[in-house]
Amino acid sequence: MAADNLLGDFLKARRGRVTAADVGIPAIGRRRVAGLRREELARLAGISEPYLVRLEQGVDRHPSPQVLRSLARALKLDADALAHLLALAGPDLVPSSRTEVAADVLRLLDAWADRPAYVRDRCLDVLAANKRARALASMYEPGHNLARAVFLDPASRRLFPDWEEVAAQTAAALRAEADPRDPRTAGLVAELKTDEEFHRLWARHEARPARDELKRFAHPVVGGLALRRQALTVGGAEQQVIIVYQATAGSPSEAALARLL
Repeated sequence: MAADNLLGDFLKARRGRVTAADVGIPAIGRRRVAGLRREELARLAGISEPYLVRLEQGVDRHPSPQVLRSLARALKLDADALAHLLALAGPDLVPSSRTEVAADVLRLLDAWADRPAYVRDRCLDVLAANKRARALASMYEPGHNLARAVFLDPASRRLFPDWEEVAAQTAAALRAEADPRDPRTAGLVAELKTDEEFHRLWARHEARPARDELKRFAHPVVGGLALRRQALTVGGAEQQVIIVYQATAGSPSEAALARLL
């Protein structure tokens, strides 16, 4: 991940994804750009075109929240993308370091013995996991990186029947949650860009944190599982997230989950 013009890269990428028709601009004549022209976005956002050029070129890196919100409205960004945009324009952050998982959190993971649960950081590194999570997939072993597993391990395509959806969610979560100015994040993204699908998804600049969503697994031993994922922030350790998977009571997935160990 190039860390020199993150805000400008985001604005240019998202400008290219908004068509004139999306914002009610008549399509007159031949357009040489797929998305909005700079002058069109500037007008919609209520800023000058020269100022937008400075933002996209990285000359001005810290516009006001008011300007950012105006740009977000013009670009039709959702709440997650707006939060990412605000973070990109914020003050430089001190690179985060890995932290130990608190003993109380480790005990909580073990208490959830009937369901897979693990702790990861915002760079998607697995920090701790209970036995059922490790039995669900090797990618949940502590020390593994989830994004690296999804994109660079061929086994993930067999594990996830909806691999394309999982891949898109993973790239969007990494962009939304990891600090792009952290050298560790930059190194991970550079490695992942060797994968063509990650490179394509990353260029879309989608930003969406982990959600409480249904995820399907094709486990090599117990077969198919449909599990509801819940993401919980660890109090006092905001860089850590607990992920818990649950099956619907009485469902075949619950029976399969019980056979994992």
